[in-house]
Amino acid sequence: MSKPVDVGSLRVGGYIIVDGEPCRIVDITKSKPGKHGSAKARIVAVGIFDGAKRSLVKPVDATADVPIIEKRSGQIFAVTPSSLQVMDLETYEYLDAPYPEEEDLKAKLSPGVEVEYWRILGKVKIVRTK
Repeated sequence: MSKPVDVGSLRVGGYIIVDGEPCRIVDITKSKPGKHGSAKARIVAVGIFDGAKRSLVKPVDATADVPIIEKRSGQIFAVTPSSLQVMDLETYEYLDAPYPEEEDLKAKLSPGVEVEYWRILGKVKIVRTK
């Protein structure tokens, strides 16, 4: 799920969808309107799930999609070699989450540990332990 937002209102540290991937905005530069066109915004963003750097150039008065991030609490139920099983603490549903990239976070994960996870565009990412 996403919502449209004006490009001129985006800020560094916010989120945007670039090429179908949710990304965190790292840098924004805006150019002045010229003789033949409107002001443009150059946005550099890093993918939340893959860490790839992406760039986007759009007019300031155009719209861009911003992902809706569900921040949820869960408890690790099982640790498998390929993924983690997390039980949501509100709905008690089970979901599979990939291992996080950060080594210090990965070392803290064991059955019974409470975590905060984000659900973005149908994908799940474990952000931190509680």
